[in-house]
Amino acid sequence: MIYFSLIYILFTILIAIYFKKQNYLSNFSGDNHQLFSNEKNIPLVGGALLFIPTILLNLENFFFVVSILFITLIGFLSDRKILASPKKRILFQLTFVVISVNTLDLEIISSRVNFFDDLLEISVLNIFFTSFCLLILINGSNFIDGLNGLLILYMTSVIFVIFKLGLVPQNIIDKNIFINFIFFLAILAILNLFNVLMLGDSGAYLMSFFVGYLIITSHKLNPNISPYFFITLIWYPCYENLFSIIRKLKTKLSPLAPDNNHLHQLLYKQINKRLFKNKLFANNIGSILINFFNLLIILISLQDPYNTVYQIKIIIGCTIFYTIIFMLLKSKNK
Repeated sequence: MIYFSLIYILFTILIAIYFKKQNYLSNFSGDNHQLFSNEKNIPLVGGALLFIPTILLNLENFFFVVSILFITLIGFLSDRKILASPKKRILFQLTFVVISVNTLDLEIISSRVNFFDDLLEISVLNIFFTSFCLLILINGSNFIDGLNGLLILYMTSVIFVIFKLGLVPQNIIDKNIFINFIFFLAILAILNLFNVLMLGDSGAYLMSFFVGYLIITSHKLNPNISPYFFITLIWYPCYENLFSIIRKLKTKLSPLAPDNNHLHQLLYKQINKRLFKNKLFANNIGSILINFFNLLIILISLQDPYNTVYQIKIIIGCTIFYTIIFMLLKSKNK
């Protein structure tokens, strides 16, 4: 397997370089939200290249492989503007996620709120609530995938923590393949940081769905760990999504429409304006700062993953800090 991994990594590097040189699957489509930081010819091949390493993690599970295939396909169609309508995209996502939650037997077993847990025992309600949570994560992850390395480094940190804590057993995710997978993500992150490739919607959808699968499975297999610990691990993309929906509704914009007012974009603009004129450097610095903060949050949450009150305090603190920083950056970018 290690030889296959090395060959596949070399293949990934060569494909990314070749596609960029030939301007294949370019990221640039003329959308306003793409104008603020990146070059125009970065290939959106991250999702396609990530597909094989991901399905190898659980190749014996037919429904897992099919789920990864379809979420990647939805993202690819979005990248190519074949599935350009946000409403149609959400409809496809919803249909796919509900089917996947049912076939993969994913369920949120506890919120540690008795009344809500009683509702979760109703199968239909559990399926739709679990699907809703996955949709929040998928679209929130797509929102934050605006700076080089931001999403992939963040998700790699979450995946590594789940692996390190041994929350998913060997019969679900092979340990040796998982180590190779982490190494591949590191290589992909480096290529992303240097503008050799981008994840695109296909990569963002794939990574976030896989992380959601890992987290829900870990929650189900480790009921003694607070469910809010798992929320803490993915608070950033989830809150980014919810905050963006509220922000856009408040300004009478469509919650589904892309814009340049996400926190990472505002941070990039300030770094580029006040510190570093080089766009790529400013882009990467913004990504590293946000990921450094989230790494600290993960390390703090690891101090007591069983304590619900402790985890809720962390989540509340993060959302307050995010909101304050957003307001400050927004005021400076007027």
